[in-house]
Amino acid sequence: MVLKVDILCPLFYILLEVFYIANSKNDLLINEQIKVPQVLVIGPNGEQTGVKSINDALTLANYASLDLVLIGPNGNPPVCKLMDYKKYKYEKNKREKDALKKQRASMQEVKEFRLSPSIDVGDFETKVKQVTKYLEKGDKIKVTIRFKGRQMAHTELGSDVLVRFAERLKDISEIESQPKLDGRNMIMLLMPKKTK
Repeated sequence: MVLKVDILCPLFYILLEVFYIANSKNDLLINEQIKVPQVLVIGPNGEQTGVKSINDALTLANYASLDLVLIGPNGNPPVCKLMDYKKYKYEKNKREKDALKKQRASMQEVKEFRLSPSIDVGDFETKVKQVTKYLEKGDKIKVTIRFKGRQMAHTELGSDVLVRFAERLKDISEIESQPKLDGRNMIMLLMPKKTK
């Protein structure tokens, strides 16, 4: 029974290490995690130092106070680079966060609200409150007035409602596009005010 435990213990640790490496998909293999006999070593400044055994490469990394990072596992021999791995991961995460911020900024949602040329005061205030919430979240607002029948003869009433609406929200928004008539609709775009 003792013999089986002695065999299973190292096997368990090997499986645990393989499971850990498999779960860290975004992480590169570093230092002792690299299990190949020879590697092509690239220095910290991008210079090639040649093909070395894994032990020599680890010794070289240790002397330089850097990590040996496997960057090209499919090469023949696999390619490793000497670098500060923690600094590399920090800069990579920072770049990803910046890219995500830019992506979010470009994917601003446009929320559409419809008003009437003869909107009541209560309804007007309700729409202002709803739009305020979305502007504070950072969304753009498209305000539309649809003219029905004889209302087309008095489009200036719709324009007045949109101007009054924008004036009411001037503390938190800017007009991106002024009210303009498009068929039977009058459209105005509002965007959140940029904080300085």
